[in-house]
Amino acid sequence: MNKKRAVVTGGAGFLGSHLCDALLADGWNVVAVDNLLTGRRANLEHLENDSAFEFVEKDICEPFDVGRVDYVFHFASPASPVDYSIHGIETLKVGSLGTFHALDVAHKYGAKFLISSTSECYGDPLEHPQKETYWGHVNPIGPRSVYDEAKRFSEAVTMAYWRYHKLDTRIVRIFNTYGPRMQLNDGRVVPNFMKQALRGDELTVYGDGNQTRSFCYVDDEIDGFMRLAKSDQPLPVNIGNPNEFTILECAKFVLEITGSKSKIRHEALPQDDPRQRRPDITRARRLLGWEPKIDLATGLRLSLDYFRKAVAEETAVK
Repeated sequence: MNKKRAVVTGGAGFLGSHLCDALLADGWNVVAVDNLLTGRRANLEHLENDSAFEFVEKDICEPFDVGRVDYVFHFASPASPVDYSIHGIETLKVGSLGTFHALDVAHKYGAKFLISSTSECYGDPLEHPQKETYWGHVNPIGPRSVYDEAKRFSEAVTMAYWRYHKLDTRIVRIFNTYGPRMQLNDGRVVPNFMKQALRGDELTVYGDGNQTRSFCYVDDEIDGFMRLAKSDQPLPVNIGNPNEFTILECAKFVLEITGSKSKIRHEALPQDDPRQRRPDITRARRLLGWEPKIDLATGLRLSLDYFRKAVAEETAVK
């Protein structure tokens, strides 16, 4: 019997590469498609000799076809503030054109489809914690809109294919995820703090640091993706850790775990930066039997060796 075959767009990215690992471990043949705008071949080096794995360098903003597939996982998109602020047009294109093209592959082969959306769909939320039924509070013309609105549009396209083409779709709304394979210059909280602490630099906290985030370790996040993929739920599902921390609390955890003596420096809060972010995961618990197992301190310890090595490599290059 032939193995089932999956394609992962954005497969060389942080989450996409971890998803490739999980699918291979689950017995799938996997094709990772990535144009390497923000993804890295280094994230897939360990799979180069795996006969069940294939990498295709391709920009999915153009139509693509990797042959018959049973599942399409659409994870292609710049996701960090640094990346989507530089590549704003590309972010909008991959959320729109790229989503259409990924859905067309699923439609052509009668495959299932799962798209990675984001908690940024909720914007700077007026509802707390955020349920999937909340429509959000988003500035459609602000500097973050290239990412927020691209993802909101991609959800709309996915639901349209579900309604009009009867495509078997899933939507996962991802909350702050961290772990090995994140880029050091990612711009998100954990890699920023880990890099600065390990270098002995001051940790940059924007605003007063009392804004909150909910941090989910990558292994928990991937487990949620896999459970959702095997479910029959077409509506969005929050996958994130409901334990909420202030940015200052996260900074102090990083200082403790790295043993760094770095100080904390405050800078102005970026425009439209959310004041609070915490998922309501009632739907994930009820439908998927999922909830995170790894707390922030444990996840940071599990990530420490990776970030130490990444900092050492960057320092050596300089």
